[in-house]
Amino acid sequence: MDFNVVISYIPTYVDAFLLTVKIGWIGIAFSLVIGILSAFIMHFKIPVLSQIVAVYIELFRNTPLLVQLFFIYFGLPKIGIVISAGTCGAVGLGLLGGSYMAEVFRSGLEGVSISQTESSLALGFSKTQMFIYVILPQAFSKSVPGIVANVIFLLKETSVFSAISLMDLMFRAKDLIGLYYNTTEALFLLVIFYVIMLLPVSFLGSVIEKKVVSING
Repeated sequence: MDFNVVISYIPTYVDAFLLTVKIGWIGIAFSLVIGILSAFIMHFKIPVLSQIVAVYIELFRNTPLLVQLFFIYFGLPKIGIVISAGTCGAVGLGLLGGSYMAEVFRSGLEGVSISQTESSLALGFSKTQMFIYVILPQAFSKSVPGIVANVIFLLKETSVFSAISLMDLMFRAKDLIGLYYNTTEALFLLVIFYVIMLLPVSFLGSVIEKKVVSING
């Protein structure tokens, strides 16, 4: 291990790290929006839309992100839709994550006791008020562990972005290895930067989960 090489590589990795984090969190935000909307559609069994969402969830949960990225980045231009590698990464991650988040939110909604809804209606809540003030907070708290697990999973999935020539952490590592053959140093920094990206999320998620459990308890 040549630490002079490691130090010289750090600025390059920092740039790749910032890009990876940016696109990763944009994709995660996108997945949360898709997941919430999909969960509502499935929970309330909206005609036609619920069938479309069910197909979407099964399709994206059962195909690798790499295949989805290839389809978006290389396939869509065949029909005239051209998007940048960064946009492709965020959209692909959002669509994959949305299929997982939808199931998490749906299980949270279905986990709210019927007695809660009956009690709120008996107290004079309208259905809208009941949903906003009674069902949603409880459903969200029940969904927190699944959300945290999916966020970590999606951040790790950013490692396939390099396949569409996005200059993320993995791309930088492979590029430096190919140019200078400093494999140990390049992989060491790759691991370090992924730990820097994931460890705070894991820690914060554990804290939030404990608070939610204590509140629910």
